[in-house]
Amino acid sequence: MTKNTKTPVVPKHLLVPFIAATSIFALWGFANDLTNPMVAAFKKVMILSNEEAYNVQFAFYFGYGVMAIPAALFIRKFSYKSGLLLGLALYALGAMLFYPAAENGSYTYFLISLFVITCGLGFLETTSNPLILSMGDKETATQRLNLAQSFNPIGSLTGMLIAKFVVLDRILSADYADSSEIVALGAEKAAEIKAFDLNIISGPYIAVGIFVALVFFVIWKTKIPAMVMGDHLSIKESLDRIFKSKTFILGVVAQMFYVGAQIMCWTAIFQLVEYLNESQNLGVDATWWNITAMVSFVTTRFIGTALMKKINPAKMLAYFGLAAALMCGGIIMTSGILSLVFLVFVSVFMSIMFPTIYGLALKDMGEEAKLASSGLIMAIVGGAFLPKLQASIMDFGDTVNGQEVFGDKIAGNITEIHFSFLLPMICLLFVAFYGMYAYKVTKLKTA
Repeated sequence: MTKNTKTPVVPKHLLVPFIAATSIFALWGFANDLTNPMVAAFKKVMILSNEEAYNVQFAFYFGYGVMAIPAALFIRKFSYKSGLLLGLALYALGAMLFYPAAENGSYTYFLISLFVITCGLGFLETTSNPLILSMGDKETATQRLNLAQSFNPIGSLTGMLIAKFVVLDRILSADYADSSEIVALGAEKAAEIKAFDLNIISGPYIAVGIFVALVFFVIWKTKIPAMVMGDHLSIKESLDRIFKSKTFILGVVAQMFYVGAQIMCWTAIFQLVEYLNESQNLGVDATWWNITAMVSFVTTRFIGTALMKKINPAKMLAYFGLAAALMCGGIIMTSGILSLVFLVFVSVFMSIMFPTIYGLALKDMGEEAKLASSGLIMAIVGGAFLPKLQASIMDFGDTVNGQEVFGDKIAGNITEIHFSFLLPMICLLFVAFYGMYAYKVTKLKTA
């Protein structure tokens, strides 16, 4: 602990490249949280079920699973800077593809565009995280990554605000209670509303595509040093060492469950608010609750990063994982505003999880962290599969051919939407387990 207080988190000679790399963290935060509300937007505009609408999340996060390993091999052969540039190029391309997607009016084309964006994000995250870890003493690596990741939610908040004021508040579909009202207007009017709304949805993505292209040139002109984290090993030697580490393997699983839980909780805010507004006439705005959750998330991450000077990161992860799981239990057992309050507190305790799991899993990996990091980025694919499963639970009591199948309650007064939070609760309990496991391993190594 004494070393952590005396050793700088970022050495002075690496401050400029650290700032340049950290600025990119906000870009994928923007993409993530501009996209989360689009589940609700596409559901309205395209007249979809929850499960169909959640294909937005599937397409978006599936790209991480596809691109993580190619990204790791690419930066291993070339450089961190090359990885950043290729990631930015793919990000810009995917965002610009929203223009032809809107012109065509095809949901599939939008999903392809989101997939291309995420292929770019896969490169950016696979590159940026180990780059930040390598920029200084290994004992401050987890704290340094938490600091860099703290700027990610700034992009997230920007994405949320644009989603609300530029998209959700302007689409014409939002003026109708449900899709049946739009259909009743007739095919021509419904098509007109759809075309208008798709152009509104596309606007922010096209704009960010132009902005990312500008960032590409800034990074191109910035000197990013060729960081080395250890001896250069062959791919086989790296894989042998990587898979001998149970802390790494369990870290990949924990990261998959954490990302799944995060996306489930942040996306389901919109579904939960929609249900509460319809069933209890609360009249609350989902975006403001989403922003409240994100502000809490950002604030606690900065606080948590500071506390890591005094508290072991693995132990903190275990406590936060258990607390977040308990908050999910609160969502399941309550209703009305109280369930939304519990949902906000889930974000409070999720705040430190991604960078802490990442840092713990890659601790002492050396040069093979470049390849190992791809496993942790690939784990983001949990955001593709687990929300789809949650959406299936939400749709459990929907009607088929006009006939109610199961009703809107699972048991007692617990609705499907509330019960669906059992899934993130299980995921967060595994994160708590991983924190305790990593803490015990750390104690054994220092004993």
